[in-house]
Amino acid sequence: MEPRFETLSPKIFVGQNLTMSLTSNRTGDLFRSFMPRRNEVKGLKGQIVYDLRVYPARYFLSFHPATEFIKWALVEVDEVKDIPREMEVFHLVGGEYAIFKPANGTHDPGIFQYIFTQWMPKSNFILDDRPHFERLDSKGIKNNPEAEEEYWIPIKPRGNGA
Repeated sequence: MEPRFETLSPKIFVGQNLTMSLTSNRTGDLFRSFMPRRNEVKGLKGQIVYDLRVYPARYFLSFHPATEFIKWALVEVDEVKDIPREMEVFHLVGGEYAIFKPANGTHDPGIFQYIFTQWMPKSNFILDDRPHFERLDSKGIKNNPEAEEEYWIPIKPRGNGA
């Protein structure tokens, strides 16, 4: 599975977040709270839902499944206005991403193992310290067999000594 590459411009999102780890995964709680309320957000820029993760520095260098990170459920907006209660604004800086799409178009839990243990070590890239995210189409619901997903991994060129 080869990715496509895209340079992303900065984006503005509105949504909710929870702190979690892989061993204490609260993704279901987060999306159960956010999805019924996503249309309360004003100025929506499309119907794509984002499952975004902000990992602490060195998360992947000393990986442990109990290390916590912040996960967001988000929608993109044109501008910040009238933020619904219990929601927050998230500003995503731009940058280069490798985008992976599962062969069947839907959620593939093994894709991260492939990306980090097979594709990335052989590529000309290393991870960049920016958020990772998944784009979910208008169905926007994990485990929906008709939902299309893309996995966006922040990258930068492998430099000398990297």
